[in-house]
Amino acid sequence: MGNTANTVNPGSAVAPDDATVDDRTADEATADAARSANPARKARIALIGTGGRSEMYIRAIFGKHSDTAELVAFSDVNPGRVEFYQKLIQELGAPGPVAAFDPAELTAFIRDNDIDRVVVTTPDYTHADYIVEGLEAGADVVVEKPLTIDAEGCRRITKAVEETGRNVVVTFNYRYSPRNSALKEIIQSGVIGKVTSIDFSWVLDTVHGADYFRRWHREKKNSGGLLIHKASHHFDLVNWWIDDVPERVFASGGLRFYGDRNAAERGLGPRPERGTPDAGASAAGTGTAERDPFALDLREDERLKALFLDNEHFDGYRRDQDVFTAGITIEDNLALVVDYQGGPTLSYSLNAHSPWEGYRVAVNGTEGRAELEVVERAAVVHSTDKKTVVDPSATPVEEEDAVRRNGERLVVQRHWEPAYEVPIVNGEGGHGGGDELLLSDLFNGPGEDPLGRPSGYLDGLRSVSVGIAGNASLESGLPVRTADLDLGADLRRGA
Repeated sequence: MGNTANTVNPGSAVAPDDATVDDRTADEATADAARSANPARKARIALIGTGGRSEMYIRAIFGKHSDTAELVAFSDVNPGRVEFYQKLIQELGAPGPVAAFDPAELTAFIRDNDIDRVVVTTPDYTHADYIVEGLEAGADVVVEKPLTIDAEGCRRITKAVEETGRNVVVTFNYRYSPRNSALKEIIQSGVIGKVTSIDFSWVLDTVHGADYFRRWHREKKNSGGLLIHKASHHFDLVNWWIDDVPERVFASGGLRFYGDRNAAERGLGPRPERGTPDAGASAAGTGTAERDPFALDLREDERLKALFLDNEHFDGYRRDQDVFTAGITIEDNLALVVDYQGGPTLSYSLNAHSPWEGYRVAVNGTEGRAELEVVERAAVVHSTDKKTVVDPSATPVEEEDAVRRNGERLVVQRHWEPAYEVPIVNGEGGHGGGDELLLSDLFNGPGEDPLGRPSGYLDGLRSVSVGIAGNASLESGLPVRTADLDLGADLRRGA
């Protein structure tokens, strides 16, 4: 674990984690040699997927990291979203528009334009296709979590990494959040001794949690469910915190709050198909979306309106589906027991309809215990004069109540000693400044990091292995070993 990942600096050629490097084509070898001979050359980047998550990378390339990276092109199946970002880069000072290409032409574009890195911010079910194609075309890949959604995708990616010698970086920004780094330091220091077990509970509130049931994530074939799309972040944290590898998973859970059946059971009555009134002829039904706390009116958020509502006519994608309609195939309540190679056991739970948002993790060791509690939104309080922030981890909020307060606290207590609090120092930007640290590693190259935060593709495999095994366990009702998933690589330490 703690692999040193390659970066978008074309002069820092690092072989993928534990991969073997096959022969490359003569053209690829010549291009790599030219890049190595000119380490000051900006990395040429193509970005595929111009949804909400791509903005972080675009702003970084045209901002703090303009000296090391050049955005050569955008690509998306929706030309309206490409145009949205063309306008944004003009606002950021770009001398002119960048190229745009059809996602179906990715291979040709990489080869014809000497692309060094492909940044993938597309829906999860497309990750494996774009990663494999990017690697085989001669580029390295940076991909948003999760690496992919199923075992077949893992096998394809692993095979492509081994055959091309190229690198895949999965952007686990939670590792860089100061509070999570502080817990890693405590565990790594040995102050609580050898880790024996972890209790980890994550709650998503009725704004952020509900949002996964409005979008493409609501179908497991698209996202792998919350065990993969959301919880791969959480499983990566545990793998990284304790420097261990998951071996066996038992899962339980179901759709118990969202969806049409649960709505009918609670007597919610007829509802509009979507949260934006009069957005289309099919938005029929009764009720007033403006007063519905579960409705997302895209007109109230200028960015969401410009990205999605104004561009529906290109692809028919609805960003504001009602969370109580039919067709949801993912779970909103989940619990797992995960056994690790080194001996510890993880007890994990996820709830997607909590009245507050945050997480609690307790790490038990032979010498004591460390406890981290994070409240990202103490209460969902809708007001009429401001829009509600969807993701409070990325955009801090002030909504609190008299009992629960936003904030974070890391407490350590050794056996037979009083507890003490560990200070957490946050930076500016999303995730307590973690996003900025991640981007610096990506675009400038990671320096010496005693915490091992830069992640490689094996870290991506290990994180999704828990979710893939968990989904299999949900289907069978039995525990599943990650080794039996046949992900294309041996995930064990020292293997």
